[in-house]
Amino acid sequence: MKELKVIEVVENFIKFENGVKLYSEHDQDCCETHYLSFEDLSLDDFNGLTFDLSGESFFNRIPGYGIALIPNNGFPVRIPGYGWNNGYYSSDLNLMLSDDNSFEKFFDISECQNIEG
Repeated sequence: MKELKVIEVVENFIKFENGVKLYSEHDQDCCETHYLSFEDLSLDDFNGLTFDLSGESFFNRIPGYGIALIPNNGFPVRIPGYGWNNGYYSSDLNLMLSDDNSFEKFFDISECQNIEG
């Protein structure tokens, strides 16, 4: 089991000590937006927590809300998802893990957002 700590939390991603970033991705068009919101989180929310990113068990989908990151120890950290469109565009949303180089994984979390519109 890998035990990775979160080393950075910013408005649109979380970064782990191995350089992997966790963020949401949506192929956005003009009249829509779909995303996970990291803006209310801080590094303190991850104090003492470690994560194993090798499988899919590091998070749970919460339909209509967002996701919960599941640490190896301690309590889950919830991240809300939001979406808005005019009904014409896609509400697809992916959870991404990437090192901005050769590693990339994605998970469909389209049902894990509060959609308006």
